[in-house]
Amino acid sequence: MTNAARKPYIAGNWKMNLDRARSLDLIKTIKGRLGDGGDREVAFFAPAIYLADVAAVAQGSPLGIGGQNIWYDSDGAFTGELAPRMLREVGADRVLIGHSERRQVFGEPNEWMGRKVRASLDTDLLPIYCIGETLDERKANRTDRVLKKQLEAGFEQVKTVDAHRLTIAYEPVWAIGTGETATTEQVEAAHRTIRKWMAQRVGEEATGTVRILYGGSVKPTNAKEIMAIDDVDGLLVGGASLQADTFLPIIEYDR
Repeated sequence: MTNAARKPYIAGNWKMNLDRARSLDLIKTIKGRLGDGGDREVAFFAPAIYLADVAAVAQGSPLGIGGQNIWYDSDGAFTGELAPRMLREVGADRVLIGHSERRQVFGEPNEWMGRKVRASLDTDLLPIYCIGETLDERKANRTDRVLKKQLEAGFEQVKTVDAHRLTIAYEPVWAIGTGETATTEQVEAAHRTIRKWMAQRVGEEATGTVRILYGGSVKPTNAKEIMAIDDVDGLLVGGASLQADTFLPIIEYDR
């Protein structure tokens, strides 16, 4: 169950979906239902080419807008990449780092993660750092080992004073886009492992400010149940974030 000191955080990752018109319509609809955002944080992570337009429409609301990836240098010969400052310039205030599709499909290594996290923090982008095990790793009872290795990489250059600006997303790779959702026991165990590791890394007090989200086939029908699990502070939603009629019930899971 979400700690009272940590505001619930519901994030939608559009991945490579939607077009400009549907993106803007979705932002307008969600914006109209958010209110002042005082009791929960809501954000969308949009394709980079739509960020400026999406951020412009979201302006004046508490809706956060983020990029789906960054490179860790501010300039250079990195064709196709985006510097953190570029996301800031078009209105983004946060970014996803280490999503499993970046790791599994595009081969991003652990070695990049700490530098990406540091670069985002230094540019005033709020990172959601994604971690999670594959099905083979879970079957081999390596989940804890994999999560700790990914955490060590991502937190390589994180200082205790930075911790409150980070969010962790636990996304078991085998549950992303498959319709499979981790059991309550699996989610609770993973989030407990993450929280315990962070307490050793940045201290109990700082760890108490860090939100841990769950992602992996989140739907309107299971959002409330997942949010009731100990140490789950929010949700990172994929396909169900692409339409207002499926994303709004997730945002309003307790209403």
